[in-house]
Amino acid sequence: MINTRVRSFTFSGIEAIPVWVEVQIANGLPAFLIVGLPDKAVGEARERVRAALTSMGLALPPKRILVNLVPADLLKEGSHFDLPIALAVLAAMEIVPIEELGRYAVLGELSLDGRVNRVAGVISASIEAKSMSLGLICPSVQGTEALYGGSGDILPAPDLTTLVNHFRGQQQLTPPEFPLPREREPDGVDMADVRGMDVARRALEIAAAGGHSLLMSGPPGSGKSMLAARLPGLLPDLTHEESREVTRIYSAAGLVMDGGLIRRPPFRDPHHSASQPALVGGGARAKPGEISLAHRGVLFLDELPEFSRQAIESLRQPLETGQTTIARAAVHVTYPARFQLVAAMNPCRCGYLGDASRECRKAPRCGEDYLGRLSGPLLDRIDLWVGVQPLSPVDLMGAPPGEASSVIATRVVSARVQQHLRGQQVRNAEAPPDGFELDAGAKALLADAARKLRLSARGFTRLLRVARTIADLDGSASVLSRHVAEAVSFRHRGYAGG
Repeated sequence: MINTRVRSFTFSGIEAIPVWVEVQIANGLPAFLIVGLPDKAVGEARERVRAALTSMGLALPPKRILVNLVPADLLKEGSHFDLPIALAVLAAMEIVPIEELGRYAVLGELSLDGRVNRVAGVISASIEAKSMSLGLICPSVQGTEALYGGSGDILPAPDLTTLVNHFRGQQQLTPPEFPLPREREPDGVDMADVRGMDVARRALEIAAAGGHSLLMSGPPGSGKSMLAARLPGLLPDLTHEESREVTRIYSAAGLVMDGGLIRRPPFRDPHHSASQPALVGGGARAKPGEISLAHRGVLFLDELPEFSRQAIESLRQPLETGQTTIARAAVHVTYPARFQLVAAMNPCRCGYLGDASRECRKAPRCGEDYLGRLSGPLLDRIDLWVGVQPLSPVDLMGAPPGEASSVIATRVVSARVQQHLRGQQVRNAEAPPDGFELDAGAKALLADAARKLRLSARGFTRLLRVARTIADLDGSASVLSRHVAEAVSFRHRGYAGG
């Protein structure tokens, strides 16, 4: 009887959980069994392993082969267990030295011809392997991704044969190298294309500088989606830690294709038919949803009232906590979800409320009913409200080009620097307002605005944060009354109706 074991991982959200893959080859009726709470993909590994070994000219011994995944009470999901199972079997067959395998954790999916295919969660596995003082064996196409996890000893395996030859000293696998830094590619859209719309442009700049949520309302064709598409071009690159955090989420979802870190803030714009699990995460394997894929970036919801009420109301808690917990009978998974919400809507169902020549006969009730699809608690979490009015074709042709995205982005970066110099580790939209410095006029105007607009404590705090961002854009150390006045103009819901 021969026993071997190899380290691998299962995943809970973006966290890698260590798992032992134990193999026992014993006398008895020929069988190949996998136990330890495997899902269907793991159970099918025995056929992929058998075919991969056959492609190498090897055959499983006619004995009882038992694969045990430890801890046995933890659900094991995913095809990444193929490679550790195959290596543990080969070690039990005394083809691969188990002493060498003991220095590595392993994950990878096998093709029938022995190639090692891409899997999800490599960067998280690399982070956990480093904490365990282990190297990592992973698919060769993900070697660079594994490097960013911090594990120094990476073996990128193109196929099972090459990997076996490496351990037997007949071939040498080349460790991956960090790619050369690439220059930032242009976003393809620019704020210079936006003519007029001074108020909406200003709101977009404030939102970018402080990471504030934004709701734009206006008739069809007024430019709401056009403005939202240009917001990523105003945002600075992610920091290294933010890049690694975002890349871990995309790796868990199997969406990292080029192996490098995601350095630009993500921009996600799901269709309004998206379900609640699609937005907040879920499904059979509790995958990250759009709010997690928009972590440290922008979630744009066009036609906001057309989303199902259940879906948009599920955003309320993540907007406050910066994370989402998917609770199911068999699994509880938490994903980061610190996203910037940008939404657009028409003033009413027909879209032309306020235009006497085009609005429907139900006005103004149609607008009230349409806005009524959004709950008060959700609207209370919106920092900036702006009405977007379309320009006539004549005005559009005569209007000069607006400021370029690069010019506005420079001011946004300067505002972010001011936030950092105050010792903030987060953007203004998430910062506690206790450390904000206000002059006497600003305090008086804030109190008056809170009373007249009947702001909740949350609304008051968000108003103060927007005023702080406006002051940062102004280069002011203190929040002045003019900064509060501009913040109040964007808080009043009258703007939502245009």
